Amino acid sequence: MARRPTPPGTPETTGVGHIVDLVRAAIPPLHPAGLPFVAAPLAVAVIGGRRKWVRRTGLLAAAACATFFRHPNRVPPNRAGVVVAPADGEIALVDTAAPPAELGLGDAPLPRVSIFLSVLDVHVQRTPISGTARTVLHQSGQFRSADLPEASAVNERNSVVIDTAGGAQLVVVQIAGLLARRIVCDAQVGDKLTIGDTYGLIRFGSRVDTYFPAGTELLVEPGQRTIGGETVLAVLSTDS
Repeated sequence: MARRPTPPGTPETTGVGHIVDLVRAAIPPLHPAGLPFVAAPLAVAVIGGRRKWVRRTGLLAAAACATFFRHPNRVPPNRAGVVVAPADGEIALVDTAAPPAELGLGDAPLPRVSIFLSVLDVHVQRTPISGTARTVLHQSGQFRSADLPEASAVNERNSVVIDTAGGAQLVVVQIAGLLARRIVCDAQVGDKLTIGDTYGLIRFGSRVDTYFPAGTELLVEPGQRTIGGETVLAVLSTDS
């Protein structure tokens, strides 16, 4: 979900409408996948409303789930060739590695950025660059802690290979973690993907790896915090 600019000539809201707009801008919307997780504890709070502890537990659980499944608007940069972070989190690795073997892309090391998502981070994934989904592939695996280097190779994951209009190829991989047991990917082979738009979700605590064309200069360092859809990881050459 990338935030779209307000069309010229749109009348400004006033009074109550303006206040409502301010509240909407301050409170992130909920990803549809989170609706059942918020609705269930709310139902418990309503049904058990006569018991204070039940009501409070249900409301707290609903609030926690709404926070986890928040889906904030993001505005990607409009510079040609930029690759943005596919997720919010902390950069765990900036190195070179072969892309997942099941993709059949060879074993030559490619520049890679790994982003670790804690349970407190926004957990939707966003397209790092505009292009066409060439491959979408799920691979079963283990559920080791996602911050471990070997998680890229042994954990359950879902990979999307993206071909850009300029002929470059990127790979973005959703990786399940110790608590994350469910990967959601809405992208399908042949889909036209737009930079910054949401294409998936992992719950609860995970990692996202991005593999770049050989020779790409990466612009980030381990320990940096990323904002999905906005933080620039690299800029591809115009002939890529």
